Amino acid sequence: MIRFRTNFLIVRDIEAHDLDILLGFYTQKANMRFISDGKYDWTRPELEAKYQKINKDYALGFGAFVVELASTGEVIGEAALFNSFNEPQILEIGYIIDSPFWRKGYGREVCQGLIDYGFKELGVKRLVARMYADNTASVMLSEICDMTHTNTGRAENGKVVFRYEINNPNYQSRI
Repeated sequence: MIRFRTNFLIVRDIEAHDLDILLGFYTQKANMRFISDGKYDWTRPELEAKYQKINKDYALGFGAFVVELASTGEVIGEAALFNSFNEPQILEIGYIIDSPFWRKGYGREVCQGLIDYGFKELGVKRLVARMYADNTASVMLSEICDMTHTNTGRAENGKVVFRYEINNPNYQSRI
């Protein structure tokens, strides 16, 4: 199922035939150095387990998705809206773009696309992005996408972490 389109990208649900391609992204140090603990020796069973856990909320419209080029269908990354806070009205944005596709504007399209999808399609209240402070590309993208720096902390590994947020200006409680 296609979740959203941007000028150059299609973001859709992960299918079984995507797993080997995604595993290729997860086993490259350059792609994973700013992701969580920087693990880049993933196995297929580990990745499958991750997606099973994250994508249990597909029916609600969020989880991890494939990012592909609209022009060719080539898979170039992963985009996600995570229910990290156990509150489906506050979701976390995450994405991985394969390193050969960096600095081409795809990260910006994915980030803005996730914001638009979360607010317009899912009607969530707030979106959060957390990143290591030295991940300057993600910090810059968060600011370009009108997210506000709201907190600075430390990860378990001691690295400085920034938190960026953006609120849905049209949010109305459904309670």
